[in-house]
Amino acid sequence: MTDKNIAILNSKKGLGALLRQERLDPKKALRNVKYEKRLEKLQEEMLILQQWVAANNKKVVILFEGRDAAGKGGAIRRIIQHLPPRAIRVVALPKPNETELGQWYFQRYINKLPNNGEIVFFDRSWYNRAVVEPVNGFCKQKDYEIFMGQVNEFEKMIQDSGIYLLKLYFSITKKEQERRFKDIIESPIKKWKYSDVDKRALSLWDEYTRYKEAMFEKTQVHAPWKIIKANRKTSARINAFEYILKQIPYEVKDLEIIRHKPMRTIFNE
Repeated sequence: MTDKNIAILNSKKGLGALLRQERLDPKKALRNVKYEKRLEKLQEEMLILQQWVAANNKKVVILFEGRDAAGKGGAIRRIIQHLPPRAIRVVALPKPNETELGQWYFQRYINKLPNNGEIVFFDRSWYNRAVVEPVNGFCKQKDYEIFMGQVNEFEKMIQDSGIYLLKLYFSITKKEQERRFKDIIESPIKKWKYSDVDKRALSLWDEYTRYKEAMFEKTQVHAPWKIIKANRKTSARINAFEYILKQIPYEVKDLEIIRHKPMRTIFNE
């Protein structure tokens, strides 16, 4: 271990990481500290982006999609951790009520779009109708086809109105999804998250894949998807952060901070 790494472990953060472990593992503690330090730098840069959005009356929408337990919510929490609550919103809509079922499908999402100076994060979005709903029989095939025929134009209208639109998809393997479901079920404080849809997810894996691939093929006309490999949560969060900071043309942007650094590179520094 280098003198630099020893100094990191001797710091307040390093000692805290060591003390939180059940079994002493200096290398793991070092990785955790380096991840947290990288995260903090990106969070500082995200605050600069947010202040630019607010000062210039810009509007930003960021969609987080992915299979159940892919880590979407955890990534959002890290990204917004130090942002002013009044300047951002996280939207995670429940299933539509009777009134919403009678509306144009996109209507309840339009109502959640940002005002001037605001960033809105969607923890799942209108793309429920592209994958989750048809796979689970929550919509008719005709409804699915209407959505797929309208979504590109809908996103063009959003962008034409001056809204920055980013779409992130968190991708995990079947084995990793199964492992995360097991962790959720066994956790007293997380098991409430395990829904009926989650229970069917593994058995419907291939159906999810088929609809997901159709979504990627047909819905990138105006707003491309960024696929985030999410088996390792730390890497996924960092990669999502870097992508967002890279795509929004805020000023003044620190290009060195947002430059992509693979986690293995950070850990070996």
